Order: sequence, then C-alpha cells, then structure tokens
Amino acid sequence: MVKAPPDHSPMVVDSQDLSSSTIMNPITSPNQLPIHSMRKKIIQTVFSNDCCIFLGETGCGKTTQIPRFLYEAREKKFKNLLNKKSQRNKNLIACTQPRRVAAISVAERVASEVNQNCGELIGYSVRFDEAISRRTKIKYMTDGMLLREALLDPYLRQYSIIILDEAHERTLHTDLLFGIVKQALEYRKKSQKNSLHVLVMSATMNVDLFSNYFNQAPVLYLQGRQYPIDVFHVQETQTDYIHASLITLFQIHRTTPLNEGILIFLTGQDEIDSICKTIKQIVASGTESLEPIIPLPLYANMTTVKQMLVFKQTPENIRKVIVSTNIGETSITIPGIRHVIDCGRVKTKTYNPQTGLEILQVQKISQAQAWQRTGRAGRECPGTCYRMYPEEEFEQLPSTPIPELLRCNLATAALQILAMGITNISTFDFLSKPDEKSIAAALRELTYLCAIQPSNDNTYELTDDGRKMACFPLDPKLSRCLLASSGLNCLEEMLKLVSIMSVDTIFLTSSNINEKMKMQRQKFTMNEGDHLTLLNVYKTFISNKKTKEWCQINKINRRNLLRACAIRKQLRRICIELQLNIKSCGTKYSLVRQALAQGLFMNVAEYLKENDYRTINDRHIVKIHPSSVLFGAKPSVVVFTELIQTTKRFIRDITVVEPDWLIESNPEYFKTRLSSK
Repeated sequence: MVKAPPDHSPMVVDSQDLSSSTIMNPITSPNQLPIHSMRKKIIQTVFSNDCCIFLGETGCGKTTQIPRFLYEAREKKFKNLLNKKSQRNKNLIACTQPRRVAAISVAERVASEVNQNCGELIGYSVRFDEAISRRTKIKYMTDGMLLREALLDPYLRQYSIIILDEAHERTLHTDLLFGIVKQALEYRKKSQKNSLHVLVMSATMNVDLFSNYFNQAPVLYLQGRQYPIDVFHVQETQTDYIHASLITLFQIHRTTPLNEGILIFLTGQDEIDSICKTIKQIVASGTESLEPIIPLPLYANMTTVKQMLVFKQTPENIRKVIVSTNIGETSITIPGIRHVIDCGRVKTKTYNPQTGLEILQVQKISQAQAWQRTGRAGRECPGTCYRMYPEEEFEQLPSTPIPELLRCNLATAALQILAMGITNISTFDFLSKPDEKSIAAALRELTYLCAIQPSNDNTYELTDDGRKMACFPLDPKLSRCLLASSGLNCLEEMLKLVSIMSVDTIFLTSSNINEKMKMQRQKFTMNEGDHLTLLNVYKTFISNKKTKEWCQINKINRRNLLRACAIRKQLRRICIELQLNIKSCGTKYSLVRQALAQGLFMNVAEYLKENDYRTINDRHIVKIHPSSVLFGAKPSVVVFTELIQTTKRFIRDITVVEPDWLIESNPEYFKTRLSSK
C-alpha cells in the first residue's frame, strides 16, 4: 500500500459524539468540548437572525450542545411565558438528522447529560418509533419526520427553533425541508406571531450556496478538533473489493492492539451479513490462532436495539469490527474506532425520467464521501484509513455526490409538495432545482396513479385518493396498492405485503443462494411470484408465533420480519384513520395480484424470447433475477418492484399478472405499450 502525501489532510465532516448513552458512558464531558468557548456567540447569532449557517468542525459538539444552549438561554429569558399552559407542546426545538440511528443515539446521549430518561425533556421521533412526551422541549428527529409534520402544518408552528443538521448530505427529504422551512420562516416573519429561528449546520458544505439561498444568512465557523489520520491506497484497482477488505482486516488484526476498533464500509446488507459470517468462520476455524473478533453489522434496515450494539464497549482482549453501509459516514461516532477500511463504493438509485425506471446499482463514491469515511478514524486519537482503490482513482472521483433530488424519482416529493397546497411544483423554491423533464415525469406518474389532476396554468391539485396517498410514508406506487386493495377486499394481505416490501431481504445469506437453500425455501414458494411468496413467509412467521427457532430452521431474517410487523401496525392505523375497507381475501390471491398491478403498472415487463423480457416503458431487455421464484419460468407478463444493474439488467420481486388487469386499471397508459393485450 502507498501512504498518502502530507497534503491529503482529511476534510472534517461530522458532528459530535453520538454514542448511545444508555449503553456506555460519554467519551467527553460536555463542558470540555471546544464549542463551550463560543456559547455566548452562538446564542447571540441565532437569536439575532432569522436564519444562520454554522460550519462546525468535527468534535466541536454542535449536534449535542447547541440545542441545549438555545433551550437554556430561551428558558432563562422567557421562563414565565414558557410555563403557561397555552405554551405547552409549543416552542419546541427540532434538530433533524438524515438517519434514524443518529437521531436516536444523539437524543439518548443528550438526555444522559441532563440526567433524564430519553423521552422527557429530550426526545426523538423517527419513522415507526418515537420517545417524546408533553414535557419534551428538544426533539431530535429524522428529516423525513419533520417533512411529514409539514403536511399537517406547512408553517411548523409548534417549533420556535429548527436546526437542519448534516445539511451537506443533500438527501431528498433535507432538500425539500430547505424550501419548506424557508417558506415557514417568511410566513411567520410577516405574521409577527410565534417567531421562528432556523439554523443550518454541517461540518463541510458550500456555505455560499446556503447563505445565498437563505437571503444572505450570516455564517459562523465553529472550531473543533481532529486527530491526524494516515491514509493508505492500494497500488492497483481491486476487482473484488470485499475480498480486499477482508484481507486488509486480518492484516490489521494481526499487527495492532485488540482495543483498536476497525470500521469497514461496504455497500449493502447482503455484503455485510456475508462478510460478518466469514469473519466469524475464519476466527472460529483456529487455523491461524487468531485473537477473538466481534463483528457487528450496521445498516438502515436493522432494529434500533441491534444498531445500538455498535456503541457498546467490547470486553477486554476482543477486537470490535463494525461493518457498515454509508450510514456510518456521518452523524454517528463509534467509540474505539482507530482504523477504517473504505471499499470506495456505495449503493444508490438513479432515475431516468424518460423511461420512468429507477435502477439500483453500486457506484463509486465522491471525494467528500471518502473523506467522511476517513474522518471516522480520528475522533478520539490518531487513526489510519485504508482505501481499497488507487490514489489515481481517488483523484478522478467527483468532489461531491449528486444531490438525491437531482437523481431520483420525484413522484414522492411532488406528492408531498402538492399536499402542502403548493399547486405548481416548478415554483417551489428548490435549493437545486430539478430539470423540467424530471418534474414532468413525476406529475405524469402521479396522474396515472390517480393521485392528482390538472387544474389551470400548469397547476395540479390532489384527488381524494391523492390526499389519502399523501398520508402514507410510502412510495406513491405502494400507497396506490393499498388503496386498490381496499376496493378489492384484500387490504389485510396488502398491508402485510407492503410492510415486508419496506424492509430489506428477509432471507438469510441471500447473496449466496445454494441448492440446499432453494430446497428449503420451496415450502414457501407461490407459483404466482415473489410477492405472494413473501406474503406466505409473513403469514407462516405469524402462525409460528415469531419464534427464533422457526427462523433459524428456515433461514429467515427474524429482525427484518419483526420490523415489518411494526411497520404493518403503523400502516394499519393510518388505514383506520382514513376509513379504508380493511378486509381479508383469504386465499383469493388473484385479488392481491390485481391490486399490485394497479400500483406497479409502470414496472411491467413482457416475455420476449428465451430468458429475455422487455420492459414496456423503455423497451429495454431484462432478465428475471436468479433469486426470484420465477427464475427459469416464462410467464407472459409480470410486474416487478426493482430493476438492478450489474453486468446485466435484472428485475427482482416479480408477480405474474394478466394483461386485462393492466388495461382495465389504466387503459390510457397501456393502449400503445402492451403487445400482449
């Protein structure tokens, strides 16, 4: 490996420690953090301006301490006002995070600093989970949850201070929040009631872009700290970055003290689960007399309890190895990490507005993401980062990632914007405006889904179904599936299915399917396709009382199924509020397939020849993914959930449908597209 030259100093890109306070003691006393020397300046800047931009170096304590500074200063000044009953549950301070693990762990950390349980003064709110009460005044939340609240109140009147943290990540929800919060700020300033202060924070971002967007908002730089990090690159391009990461891991393990933790970045759950299993097997084999290792996975589709395990202190003489997706890049700090192994890849979705298809594929990261990952190693002491790509390749990477808003399907965003009463999407104040083709494609999709209808002068309005669809925290396609199933008397089945589609794979080691596992899964196989097979697994899981033993025997991921059960409860509650027809179709699964056809109609493929299918939208040639129960079968028409680009294009999560169902549900869309009609 080649050591990076001295001028490759890492960008500082994260917030203060986010370790789980319920599991371990804080690393640093709050009063020792660098940000305390700027407390007065921070308070003065925030309360003297409608909006301000804070660029805070790593380790300064901005995420954990600034909400406290502002709450305590406001409490002292307006104590009598805040004690009034009329102010209860108002004047909240919101601090958004791009990811749920960050929102939860920060809230628990800050709650411990004030010697309270999480959910009292300090709380959190994430999708399908929250810890808040009437006493809560500081609420850490995912940006998606604040966006959901904006649907009910676009002016966010229960908040007096809104902190948009990790602004540099430019997620879809964060970019939408910029426009919504800016609108709320202007409205509440004009109304001269319940004033609002907005704070945009990051460790690395284009401050001029954000300052100009928020009407020349002042910028304050916060000093932090960063220990030196040695950066190494491989000399040649690695064709197998997983194997290269594994080799590097054991090189580090053999030559460094066991108390130095290792963080490995990979692209997804399948890769992570597979490498964790391999690490355990290599250590357990005893062939090399290796010291013990505890490999811990970290990705989005895990229960909160499982995610929090990465913050737990490891017993003496055991190495902690965290294997994470890009969820570990920012917002969280894992105690004890001294070494980072960066595969240089990330799994992202890209959208083609001309075809209407999203493709999930592994791509190279940006330089900013590379430095984000590097910075994980220098939080508590000097560290080392090993990059599984040559230095020349790093120099060719783009400087920053493309904002999600500019590379994703805008249907969800457009539905949310329209639900807030903004009838012309093109006039929404985007920080980075999407091109008109993407906006037009989103509006076209929502029109086909019967969620919106054109009004006057390029404006649109929600239909009755559209208002209902906006209430679900789902892709509009899946919301349409739920509404369609209500009319077809199969909503109970669709709730289970949509919930299981909202989590990652439920089958263990699905990245390495062998003949024995295929035989094991045949007991669940439904000839009509993957969706009904998933539904069958869910029902059997429930009938077997959700036991660990049943999951182990059948190679089923229990934690993902339990999460699906929790999601179903939340979705069912929304269905009850919307007074939908919640009935079961029993075993009349053709009704479920019809409902899927109504929601996934833009994801249709027709059989062409041999093993090839052709999507009706872009006429591209695709194949059924080997993991599908329909692999090797040749149904004439199918709907699919996902299109994956590897060496070939595959469609995954597939169901057989009848052409007549498609034509009946959306005749205008299919009259010129479907050759099987």
